[in-house]
Amino acid sequence: MTGQQATLYTQAGEQFAPAIARLARAMERDTDKARDLEQDIHLELWRSFARFDGNCALKTWVFRVAHNVAADHVGRASRKPATVDLDEIDTLPAPGDGEAAQADSHALARLHSIIRTLPLLDAQVILLWLEGHSGAEIAEVTGLSSGAAATRLSRLRNRLAAQFQLPEVENDR
Repeated sequence: MTGQQATLYTQAGEQFAPAIARLARAMERDTDKARDLEQDIHLELWRSFARFDGNCALKTWVFRVAHNVAADHVGRASRKPATVDLDEIDTLPAPGDGEAAQADSHALARLHSIIRTLPLLDAQVILLWLEGHSGAEIAEVTGLSSGAAATRLSRLRNRLAAQFQLPEVENDR
């Protein structure tokens, strides 16, 4: 362990911990598994800073490591037999919740559900975009060319927009 490794990890944690947590929750519906994924990302970040040479931005390094850990996590999960815990079954919202909060929660759950159905690379691209990354940053993190990242992102945004459109309601006049 070096002082620089500790400094880089602390800096990365302060800047990117919320984004890492959101990434883990988007990739894993189960709360415990999402926490495990988040911890795995942080552990690998810690280890990786021993190799960080500063040839790329800290942000790029962090999301590249997170992308790789998430890819490994999804790969391991796909090799396990599918099971459903009772805790994973959606429950009705608690009484007294505001309609707006319920709608936001429902929309976020729906978005995460859609993202979970995407191939891993597509999920990573859209999650990075939702985190506010530029097309160039998405390309650097995922290893895609700038053009391929832009094309993929455009296609994914259109797909998400289509899946979020509400059905037309006919007027009974």
